[in-house]
Amino acid sequence: MKIWLWRTILLVLFLAAWEASGGRLVSLFFISRPSLIVAKFWTILIDGTLLRHMAITTGEAIAGFIIGGLAGAALGLLLGRSKVLAETLDPFIVAFYSLPKVALAPMFILWFGVGLQMRVLFTAVIVLFLVFLNTYTGVRNVSRELITVFRLMGASERHMMRMVILPSAFSWIFAGLRLSVPYALIGAIVAEILTGDAGLGYLVENSAAQFDTPGVFAALGGVMLLALALNAVVRLLEKWLMPWHRVEEQR
Repeated sequence: MKIWLWRTILLVLFLAAWEASGGRLVSLFFISRPSLIVAKFWTILIDGTLLRHMAITTGEAIAGFIIGGLAGAALGLLLGRSKVLAETLDPFIVAFYSLPKVALAPMFILWFGVGLQMRVLFTAVIVLFLVFLNTYTGVRNVSRELITVFRLMGASERHMMRMVILPSAFSWIFAGLRLSVPYALIGAIVAEILTGDAGLGYLVENSAAQFDTPGVFAALGGVMLLALALNAVVRLLEKWLMPWHRVEEQR
């Protein structure tokens, strides 16, 4: 309760300082005011503009998140269980991962055009590597003693994966998924800014093109709300798939 009180006080102080400085210490063109941003947010919410663009971004982000998450987890499990394959592909993976993913957007435009497919696949690639690295690390950190015990008991690779590897790596996988949520939004929004005619990225870009500072901040507020909602969904899914964590938290 005390933490929430301090957070509330900090937020109120920040907004009050912003409101007081807007138009006085700093031009409204650069930072606007919270009151103007809230008014703009309410306007685009009531007329349906915000929800329409948010729905498009949500669809793209979720589709890319699911595709990239599943592919990253599968690749992480595969390479985590195959030392030879992992060592063979390691320099290629490191080289590709070191690239700023945003720089790949022009190539995706050349390959897939400017439609929905490009935006979803671009988001999926960004998510894939984050989930892959976490999954791979989780698989490689599974207790060697536990694996040895199960092998002595005659467990097959399928049983090993289901009873040892996956339960042990779940925490790493979901850590990667939680980390990927904002990056999925980044991928979708960057693609919308470059190619889209709808979505929150387009709303940000269109507002900026019209020098509508409150509109830019209002659209960014929609992005933040969407990120919080997606994070909450991932956490609920984690608790549902990993019930033993709820028991540990209650102790």
